[in-house]
Amino acid sequence: MILGIGVDLCSISRIEKAIESEHFVTRIFSPEEIEYSNKKGKRRCESFAASFAAREAFCKASGISLDYVMFGGNFSLSRNSEGKPEIILLSKEIKNKIPNTKIFVSITHENDYACAMVVIEKI
Repeated sequence: MILGIGVDLCSISRIEKAIESEHFVTRIFSPEEIEYSNKKGKRRCESFAASFAAREAFCKASGISLDYVMFGGNFSLSRNSEGKPEIILLSKEIKNKIPNTKIFVSITHENDYACAMVVIEKI
């Protein structure tokens, strides 16, 4: 059973300006996301924007507050061994809000936009 669906579109140029602040980067993104994005070179802004969009899409799908997901190191967008994006919930409190679920995420970016879609399924 589908519990929630969320989608978000994020301006890459807006994130490009925001990530000029190291404080912003370390406050919003997990160390893994920062490392992954920085390895992308000129395309790092696309990666940061996709991670940002994934947070917002997750909040829309789950109903969990954006403030709680965005800050505090509770969330990370990771890639599995095949490169598929996965949402990792780092906080037991968030996991407890959506128990017995599977989270699906898809991300894309083109031109000045990054988009993420999240589906949460009850298992």
